[in-house]
Amino acid sequence: MRRLPVLLRAWLLSFAACTAAAAFSFRHLDVPMAKYFWSIGRFLHPLNKPFGASIILALEAAVILSLVLARLVRGHISQFAQVLAVACLASICAYGINSLVLKPFFGIPNPSAVLHGASHALHLWKGSPMSSFPSGHMMLSAAFAGVFMRFYRASIWPLAALLLIAAGLLVVGDWHFLSDVVGGSFLGLSAGALAGEAWSAHLGR
Repeated sequence: MRRLPVLLRAWLLSFAACTAAAAFSFRHLDVPMAKYFWSIGRFLHPLNKPFGASIILALEAAVILSLVLARLVRGHISQFAQVLAVACLASICAYGINSLVLKPFFGIPNPSAVLHGASHALHLWKGSPMSSFPSGHMMLSAAFAGVFMRFYRASIWPLAALLLIAAGLLVVGDWHFLSDVVGGSFLGLSAGALAGEAWSAHLGR
């Protein structure tokens, strides 16, 4: 019973730190960084096709279907396979909530729109799935990573490094503002950690 209050306190501290970092970035760093990387970002645009969200989500759905079929045929799957399935489900759910709820709620235009004259500001309930905050790619990747971080402590640093690289590419490629990747990373990791904790509790029964 002590574990939950400790985790809750850690999450609240992380929430406060990430909120402050995202707010500072939104106010002081987002637009200057987008302008600085604007001429560089076009060289990364070929990555749009192989790493598009639809392709990643389709691959995750295929993994889940394969694992479900394996479970039906064999009667069981390994713990790693179970964690993989939970990670994929957490990733898909986090992306869906972000695209259909969070992005429309915050309504922040993406870097391309801002650099072509749109206001870098909150437009509450006036956004769309194409809005900028939070980053959908960071939500889906961080949620996936969060589940593995919960079950396999040795994966924390390697996955954190990969998330940092992904965040850097999203900013340098002018797909997202810095505040977008900060918010998306925190929310995604939170979703993954919650899903992992829920599955761990299920296994404990």
